[in-house]
Amino acid sequence: MSRIRHDWSTEEVQALFELPFNELLFRAQSIHRQHFDPNEVQVSTLLSIKTGACPEDCQYCSQSGHYNTDLEKEKLMEVEKVLHEAQQAKQNGASRFCMGAAWKHPSAKDFPHVLAMVKGVRELGLETCMTLGALNEEQTQALAEAGLDYYNHNIDTSREYYKKIISTRSFDDRLDTLSHVRDAGIKVCSGGIVGMGEQAEDRIAFLRELANLPEHPDSVPINNLVKIKGTPLENADDIEPFDFIRMVAVARILMPYSHVRLSAGREAMNEQMQALCFFAGANSIFYGEKLLTTSNPLENEDLALFNKLGIRPEERSFEHAQRENLFEQAHVYYDATNQ
Repeated sequence: MSRIRHDWSTEEVQALFELPFNELLFRAQSIHRQHFDPNEVQVSTLLSIKTGACPEDCQYCSQSGHYNTDLEKEKLMEVEKVLHEAQQAKQNGASRFCMGAAWKHPSAKDFPHVLAMVKGVRELGLETCMTLGALNEEQTQALAEAGLDYYNHNIDTSREYYKKIISTRSFDDRLDTLSHVRDAGIKVCSGGIVGMGEQAEDRIAFLRELANLPEHPDSVPINNLVKIKGTPLENADDIEPFDFIRMVAVARILMPYSHVRLSAGREAMNEQMQALCFFAGANSIFYGEKLLTTSNPLENEDLALFNKLGIRPEERSFEHAQRENLFEQAHVYYDATNQ
């Protein structure tokens, strides 16, 4: 069984990226099979509960108030409407319901409604996930007490390249929020975006940063940049498909117990590219027509691909809970043997 490490060097991660493609995929698939059913994929639905007018200046984002992307601004959705959407997602096969708000951080006025959404979605029998921007300790604890399962807060890219993409929040600010989430007992969902003009060394540093966190994220979204007209990155060069697949494979090797998620940009991937990503260790997708404000493959297209590949949606079960317990035990074992 592969063991969890938090001490990867830059040279070790670079060596993985430089492996022959078939060797890299073989290693990633071998590790994947140790910890997951290779023919199951965790399915999530993502809903934008508050859209547009975000004060952050993330250069990739259609929701930033700094750019003219013709996005219609919307206030925070009513709790009842969110719960209706969650029920529809459950009927369409989702096991996790993710809610995203275009905030730098949640406001005191809106936060009680957010907590009500968490409680209501959990009562429907779905796992809950939120992304609300930066959190302080008190907000994080309140979300934990409401029953939030996962909190998404991406680090986006390497520490060095981050400064070229975002100026309104520091890289360490993001790490602080992840620390609050871990300390509150909420599972961490954290990944980033490729295809923003970063270099190979930035991709290495990005994955190394995640793998060397005190605990690996339970979910690691790997986003392929969706180029939005009006944002500074609207004309960024596409990442080479094999380089993207390598990202997935290296993420699987570095973080063997984590779900590696194909996230934004999947609509631009053909079936063969997605199939190779699943073979490389991706075992989670967002399912539905939209990811916040960007398009995503329709449900029937995903189901058709699943049928071709013999893949089935992962169900939260006793076996799944056992795997999560093994994940926690592995961290405890690593910590005990490296004191």
